[in-house]
Amino acid sequence: MKDRLAQGLRKHDEKALEKTIEQYSRLAASVVYSVSKGSLTKEDIEEVVSDVFVTLWNNADKVLDGRLKGYICTIARTRTLNKLSAESSIPILNIDDYDPEDNFSIADETEKKDIHRELHEIIKEIAMPDREILIRYYFHCQTVSQIGEEMGIKIGTVKTKLRRTREKIKAKLIERSYTI
Repeated sequence: MKDRLAQGLRKHDEKALEKTIEQYSRLAASVVYSVSKGSLTKEDIEEVVSDVFVTLWNNADKVLDGRLKGYICTIARTRTLNKLSAESSIPILNIDDYDPEDNFSIADETEKKDIHRELHEIIKEIAMPDREILIRYYFHCQTVSQIGEEMGIKIGTVKTKLRRTREKIKAKLIERSYTI
């Protein structure tokens, strides 16, 4: 069904959008709530969730088969951060704000790419289930409770594994001459 939804969205089928909203609106709302750490009102959460599906619709051609859930989570996370940024004086960097024509430091961009590449390699080296927990938490925006429930692991164990995995990643980055 996920593949049909993704295909329908790419074809701008309104029924596919309706089914997607029906199936994933609670997930989007939980991501918004989790990322905002409960600081948004119910109305703000509803507004952000609406923005999530508008963004999804406007970028439907980018939805890959089997990746719809992750894409929705990513949009929800980004839209929540944008909402929080708009309500605070602390700017949150957004990929939409990036203009390749701006003058930027090649050294800074190269270092970011190097760190990204190193992180990717380090994450690939992490054994399962620790890697899955890390990916679920940071890339799929799942809560510790959700991870524990879905993987059949105690919440305390999930927290411990996340902490230890972060420590391993930090140690490996330092070992590879990155300053943290």
